[in-house]
Amino acid sequence: MTVKKGQQVRCAIYTRVSTDHGLDQEFNSLDAQYEASRAYIRSQAHAGWLQIRMRYDDGGASLAATRTDPPSRNFWQTFRRARST
Repeated sequence: MTVKKGQQVRCAIYTRVSTDHGLDQEFNSLDAQYEASRAYIRSQAHAGWLQIRMRYDDGGASLAATRTDPPSRNFWQTFRRARST
């Protein structure tokens, strides 16, 4: 991805697990994925990366439902809106 100097890159974090096992824990796999992604985005701040506020967690969805479940659908709708601006 080529970014012009001074240009911001808006970054969304979409976390996903294929089973709901362990999601009731205080800190689960979705949280770990989110924190790792946040850290990486922060590490790229010098390149203009900026995390958007919306969080997209997809807990326990099957792979077949990935494009139609609510978190995924919300993610892709946001992505399309951002691309059109």
